[in-house]
Amino acid sequence: MSGSIEDIILNGMVFKKKASDDNKNQKSDKVKTKAKKTTYQKGTHGSGAAKMKEEYRKKRANRHKIKY
Repeated sequence: MSGSIEDIILNGMVFKKKASDDNKNQKSDKVKTKAKKTTYQKGTHGSGAAKMKEEYRKKRANRHKIKY
């Protein structure tokens, strides 16, 4: 045990990435993240910020309507 501690002190520790499964590499995590981002950007997730964003969009849409 003491030999490995001295080795760590002298040479440092090397942290390696976890070996990943081939099935995980084939699936794209970006799609899930993109879906989450689009729900936030569209304001469909229902938070207070989304409600405010919806209100601003309605105001902007009403500004550009043709008035007679």
